[in-house]
This record gives sequence, structure tokens and C-alpha cells, in this order.
Amino acid sequence: MRLLRFRFGFASRLLAMAALFLFVFIPISEGAKGPAQDSMYDEVELLAEAITIIQSDYVNEVEPKKLVYGALKGLVESLDRHSQFLDPNAYSEMQVETKGEFGGVGLEISIAKDGFLTVITPIDDTPASAAGIKPQDKVVKIDGQTTRGITLHEAVKRLRGRPGTKVNLTILRERENHLLDVVLARAVIKIRSVKEARMVADRIGYIRITEFQDNTPRDLKKALETLEQTKMDGFILDLRNNPGGLLDVAIEVAEMFIPSGKRILTTKGRIKSQNLEFVSKLDHPHTAYPMVILVNGGSASASEIVAGALRDHRRGILMGTRTFGKGSVQTVIPLKDGSAIRLTTSLYYTPSGQSIHGEGLEPDVVVEEKESKEPAEEGKLVPEEEKLASDPMILRAIDLMKGLKVYETSQ
Repeated sequence: MRLLRFRFGFASRLLAMAALFLFVFIPISEGAKGPAQDSMYDEVELLAEAITIIQSDYVNEVEPKKLVYGALKGLVESLDRHSQFLDPNAYSEMQVETKGEFGGVGLEISIAKDGFLTVITPIDDTPASAAGIKPQDKVVKIDGQTTRGITLHEAVKRLRGRPGTKVNLTILRERENHLLDVVLARAVIKIRSVKEARMVADRIGYIRITEFQDNTPRDLKKALETLEQTKMDGFILDLRNNPGGLLDVAIEVAEMFIPSGKRILTTKGRIKSQNLEFVSKLDHPHTAYPMVILVNGGSASASEIVAGALRDHRRGILMGTRTFGKGSVQTVIPLKDGSAIRLTTSLYYTPSGQSIHGEGLEPDVVVEEKESKEPAEEGKLVPEEEKLASDPMILRAIDLMKGLKVYETSQ
């Protein structure tokens, strides 16, 4: 029996970024059995025959490992747009990313159904966010080369580079029906997952989580304790443009606000080891005040897990726009030579049994986000205080929270 760490992958980030998975250790000790498995071994002979022919007849000599890696890449990536073969370098980079520091331009990206490289979200305080790139933008060219049909790993290779070097992106913003050329200077990207913990109105606290990383629960706990010392009686949790992260972290964050013994998440797959249930276990959760959870089209995977659990247990009201809808589980399975495959193995469900895969979560209160027509001047960052004070969704959340507090005190 092997123990494998997986996470619900939603996009590929690697260093560019691409590939957020939600990791947890699970036992893998069984596989699907039946006629299909028996016939598979017959078909393997066809692959071996093709490799033998290439080695003997191809015009140039090819390293056996290159042939095998190419076969694995095509095999895994033909399954769906979230499964992926990772060579040793890519697998090592993926493991480093979860620690919160990597090199690149600061984009969370995925492959959309139409085959185009699509922005899930730009990361705060990075070259991509400073240039005004937005969720759902299509990256149609990288340095003049089309991205149609590109794999996530190939996109990462094009976007990566030494800090200070530049990359030219051609962006299609479909909702405005025009192309934008954006030049980004690569940089070392450092992510602080818990941001802007502060009071935004009379006894109403606000925290934004940009990603679910190893240090997120610790930083969130500290930030909540600081706000609660000021007698906070209403709380706004901002998960907008949060593309996901580690599964165990998402569970820890959700259980901070949900009574012990409540279901947070279930996963269902073909084999028993993928059928999991996660239940809150925290003895003293933060349940003394009402919550509003902000979401949008850039909220995915782990963000949707937290938002869905809080709403299903009537712990908070969702406000914003429909979430991304990434509800499948990718298990990262290491191979013996240091490479790995990231394989879609199950779907996840909210406590009420809702599958959000391909659908997303519809907010209780729909508030459209204000769009700017042109990207910001390259390198220009708006102060956080300014952004919060002028953010219409935060202002609406404050109004809603005031109404909730009035209603509670009148009961």
C-alpha cells in the first residue's frame, strides 16, 4: 500500500503559474478490474511495437526515456484537461510552489473548453496584476506564438524565465471584444495567502485569503484573534480570485467557522480509497458572529469547498458572481524515476451533496464586479486601503452585514 499526497487541481501554475492541486495523503491499494483491464494488456503490445519501430527506423537516434516520456504525456493528457504527466523537474517545481514562493509573472492559468489558455486569476502584487490582466482573459499568444492547443506545461515553459526578463502576451478580453498586448517583466513571486486583515466598518472585520497554503491556517487564526480582540461582531471573508490550494488547508479553514462533527466535503471515485468524507473536528470554532463570503469567477477548487461548506451549514451568505466550477480531484502519483502523473480520480461534493464541477456555486446575493476597460500602467500598484474603500462588493457586504446584525439583535 502506497501513501500518495493529492490535491484538487484546478489550474497549472508551476512557475508561471499553473497547477494548484489540493493535497492529502491517501492509501492507494486497489484498482479497477474486469474485461477492460484484460484487453488493456493486449493493447500495450501495440505501444511496445511502435516504440521498437521508432528506435530502429527513425531518421535520428532517440533516447528511450524521451520516447517513454512522450508516450506518457500523450497517454495522460488525452484523458481530460486536468490530468497531466510531470517529468522530474516539473514535479519538483510543483512541490516547491505549495510553499508560497516561485518565479514567473503571477498568473493562474488553465485550458478552457475551447482549447485556449485562460486566466483563472492574476496573483496580487505581481507583474500580471499590475498590468491589469483579469480572470477569464484568454492568453492567445506568448511572445508572438499561438497558444491554441498548448498544454499547461508548455505554457509554463514559455512564461518562465530569469527575473527581469520580459515576456509579451496577447490577451483576448472577450467581454470587451478586443485584443491587448501586454509586456510583463518576470519576477520572483512571493504569495502571502492571508491579506488585508482589518476592520472595514464599525466592528465588522475583513480578511482576504488569496490561496490555501501550508501557513494559511496559522496566519488566519492569528488574524482572527487580532480582530476579535476589537470585539468584532461581523466578518467578511474574501475568496475572490482565489484559485485553490491544499485540501487539508481548505478543510482546516472551513472548520474554523463550523461546529465540530459537521461534514465539510465528500469525494467519490471508482475505487474505495477515493471515497472520502471530511468532518470538522475543531473544538472551539469561531461561530459567534455572522459572515459574508465574497466569491467570483476566479474562486475555484479549495475556495469553492470552503464557500460551499459555509453556506450549506448556514454559517455565511455568499455574495458576488458564480464561481469557477472546478470540482474534480487530481491525485498526484509519484513514479519510480522522480516523475509523476496527476490523474483525475474523483469528484467532490459539498455537505448538501452538490457537485459543482462545471457549474460552480451561484451566490445568494449576486453583485457584478466593476470592470476597468484598459489595463493599469505597467508596474503601478493601487494601495490596499484605496482598493478596499472603493470596492463596490465590499461596500455591499458591509451594508448586508449591518442588516444582519440589526436583524439578529431584534430577535
